[in-house]
Order: sequence, then structure tokens, then C-alpha cells
Amino acid sequence: MARTGSPARLVIALSVAALLAVFLLYTSIAGGGTPLVQPSELAGETGRVQLSGEVVGPVRVDQAARVRRFRVRDVEGTATVRVFYRGTVPDQFRAGRRVYLQGTLRDGIFVAKPDSLVTKCPSKYTAKKS
Repeated sequence: MARTGSPARLVIALSVAALLAVFLLYTSIAGGGTPLVQPSELAGETGRVQLSGEVVGPVRVDQAARVRRFRVRDVEGTATVRVFYRGTVPDQFRAGRRVYLQGTLRDGIFVAKPDSLVTKCPSKYTAKKS
């Protein structure tokens, strides 16, 4: 006993699936995400970006306002930028650690979005120094 249904249901289901596929492809290609930059690439950026780099000490802390001021340096370079950050910090946060922050550059200072600081975990598998 074969079931005979309306081909309109199949056409509608396939159309919805095709529209979803096109939407997913558009959102993945068109961007809309924040660009990932290092301090040396920050000068040409306008708007919100994600900054990546290594924390350079000292880290100045105002506990009452939950504000931290520090510098971030290129991972493979010498360019730095001053950072103003308000919010919580991961336990792994310290000078020498690689971090990611979202924010904007204002008057030469990177003003981070509150609570956007993420630290990269150090690798357990590093070569021994000889």
C-alpha cells in the first residue's frame, strides 16, 4: 500500500531547506564577525575589533572600580598598545600570557568591552631549553 501525498509538501520542505542553506552560507562568508588583529595592525581599524597579543607588565589595578590598565604586544613583534579593561579576569591572567579582547581604539588606547578578556592556556608541550 503506497502512500500518495501531495507533491506540494515536498516542494515546500525542500524550499525551506534550501533557504536555510543559503542563509547559513551567507552568514559564514559575509562576515559580520569582528576582525582579529594584533597591536601592529590596529592603526588602520575602525569600529570594534578583537585584539590578540601578549600582556606586557606591569598590570595596574584599581580594585574598587574593577579596572585594569596594561599593554599588549604583538606575539611575534615589538608593537604595543595600551589597554583599558573593566571587568572580571580569568585566573590565568598575568604578564607574559596571551590574551584576546574585544573593543575599540580611542586616542591611541584600546578600550576593551567589559568582561571580554579571554586568556589562552599555556601549552604543556613546549620544547626544553638547552
